[in-house]
Amino acid sequence: MKIEHKELIVVGAGPAGLSAAIEAAKSGVKAIVFDENSKPGGQLFKQIHKFFGSKEHKAKIRGFKIGQDLLQEAEKLGVEVVLNATVVGLYPEKEIIVKIGGEVIHYKADAVLIATGASENMVNFRGWTLPGVIGAGAAQTMMNLHHIKPGNRVFMLGTGNVGLVVSSQLLQAGCEVVALADAAPKIGGYGVHASKVARTGVPFYLSHTIKEVEGEDHVTGVTIAQVDEHFQFIPGTEKHFAVDTICVAVGLSPMAQLLKMDGIVMDDTKGRTVPKCDRTGATSIPGIYAAGDVAGIEEASSAMIEGRMSGSAIAAYLGYLSSDSSEHRVDTLENSLSSLRQGMFAPENRGKKIETTEEGIAISQNLLKAGFVTDDEITRFPGFRKEMKVHPVLECTQNIPCNPCQSACAKGCISIGEHMTSLPISVDGSTCVNCGMCVASCSGQAIFLVAEETRAGFGEVTIPYEFLPLPAEGDGGFALGRDGKKLCETTITRVRTSKAYDGTALVTMEVPTEYIDKARFYKKIG
Repeated sequence: MKIEHKELIVVGAGPAGLSAAIEAAKSGVKAIVFDENSKPGGQLFKQIHKFFGSKEHKAKIRGFKIGQDLLQEAEKLGVEVVLNATVVGLYPEKEIIVKIGGEVIHYKADAVLIATGASENMVNFRGWTLPGVIGAGAAQTMMNLHHIKPGNRVFMLGTGNVGLVVSSQLLQAGCEVVALADAAPKIGGYGVHASKVARTGVPFYLSHTIKEVEGEDHVTGVTIAQVDEHFQFIPGTEKHFAVDTICVAVGLSPMAQLLKMDGIVMDDTKGRTVPKCDRTGATSIPGIYAAGDVAGIEEASSAMIEGRMSGSAIAAYLGYLSSDSSEHRVDTLENSLSSLRQGMFAPENRGKKIETTEEGIAISQNLLKAGFVTDDEITRFPGFRKEMKVHPVLECTQNIPCNPCQSACAKGCISIGEHMTSLPISVDGSTCVNCGMCVASCSGQAIFLVAEETRAGFGEVTIPYEFLPLPAEGDGGFALGRDGKKLCETTITRVRTSKAYDGTALVTMEVPTEYIDKARFYKKIG
């Protein structure tokens, strides 16, 4: 039996795998990457939203563009990416078996990185096997990779970041999202993601879950019901929705089967089995590493940094980089990774009841339960202020690691400070030139430009808008509040698009002065 030798084999061409191969290749390591899919990039090419973090974390850049950049960099460095290649075995002495087409090929490597990512979890309920019940990730694949609508009327189960982001993208694709539900008593994802959905008029049902899905050969409806603190259904609380699609976003599980196959020491944490490894991803078997979601579920930004840390360690393990140089590089990357693991959503805060922001401001309870900050609550946050001339209003009310808005404003109208998780401040007395860069750069679409009185009794609100078709100047419609309810009739006075805005249009609507601090979305008449 012929066995091919490779210096570094990476399993998985997602953000972690590609980043590791690139980092190792920079030191001279010859890397080959296997991926079972027909396209490389993993989850990145599904992610059409803009990333959070800072410039070093690819903040305000859309996921698929980050994927394109990684592929170009890998190609320039000579990294070989083999697609439609399913790794079916990892055996002692770093032997890898790969099925490519109809051929099974044996490889041996000097080092192996497993970056297989994670799979979607599923929950059982009556009717869960009907066509039309799909994972949120599957819906994202259909929309963003294959340009196919998953359905017309969609119900989303799960309010973590995946459920919230995919709901927003379903709306962008032209689907009607009838509601989101979660068995938990509060929304699990970022408030800015929830607010994007809520202001379009989609309701949230917390402490609710699916009781039954109806249909014979496809989904025709769903019944949900409220659950108590023991997650038991409460009789008489049932609610029915006519839908053709159910999206399930109830978490992910690391795909660690290859690591377990080779006898890697594993950790069982909160129902998830992950490899026991050090900060570089080094496992219990020398020369075998793990990075990305297979080593613990996080965002793609974290996976890329973890991949680079592993790539540097592998370069040192193979003798291409000195231990001191690798340690210095890993220290730098670990600091970058640590900055993403700060704020309310930091790993150590999972499951904790956080009642105030880092600044001591009471958290919006309505945001956690209904997806939007109320008109009364928003005034207590530092991003909100009133001024006659045009100025930014920042409705970011949770400590999330993100700061593109600060650097986007050349006039100093926005300040976050040195700590990336601090709430943004709309600087009093600053001079806004209405360029709109802050609105377009906000990954959470939580910044609005407000002009208190452009003519007697009326003002203007500029909102981020990522729906097609775009409205045109002079179009009539309705201004919606943060809760998605109609406030008043409105007229579009300006629509701006620019390469610098990266796909986010700036839509300006005129509203009566009394609604200036409330109008946050536009809906066309009819």
